Amino acid sequence: MKILGIDYGTKRIGLAWSDTTLGVVLPFGIVKTIPSLIKLIQEEKVGKVIIGFPMGLNGKENTNTKRVQEAGFEIQKATGITVDYFDERFSSQAADAAGGNVSRDERSAMIILEGYLDAKKTRNQKNN
Repeated sequence: MKILGIDYGTKRIGLAWSDTTLGVVLPFGIVKTIPSLIKLIQEEKVGKVIIGFPMGLNGKENTNTKRVQEAGFEIQKATGITVDYFDERFSSQAADAAGGNVSRDERSAMIILEGYLDAKKTRNQKNN
C-alpha cells in the first residue's frame, strides 16, 4: 500500500511517500492546494495519508491544529481513504538538521512519515 506523508504548511504542502512493501520513505514533491493534493492522491492510488499534527510544545492543540484537521477531513471526504495524524513537533528542526537536496517541506514530510511508521512498527513488536 502506498502511504503519503504530509507536512501541511500555510504556503506549501510538503509530501513524502512510502510503499509498505519497500519500507523506505522518499520525498515526493510539493503542492500548494488541497485540490492538487486530492488529485495526486487519486492518480497515485494512495491507500493512506499521514498528516503532521501541529501540537504546541505543551502537548495541547493550537490554532494550526484545527486548520490541519479541516484539511484532513476534506482529503478523507474527497478520497474515501484513511487519514491519520502524527505529532509533528520538532519536525522542521529535524528537517533542517537533516540537510539534503530536497526542500525543507519534503524533508519535514519525510520525518513525519518515518516517525509514524517507526511508532507503528514499535507498537506491532510490543503486541507480538
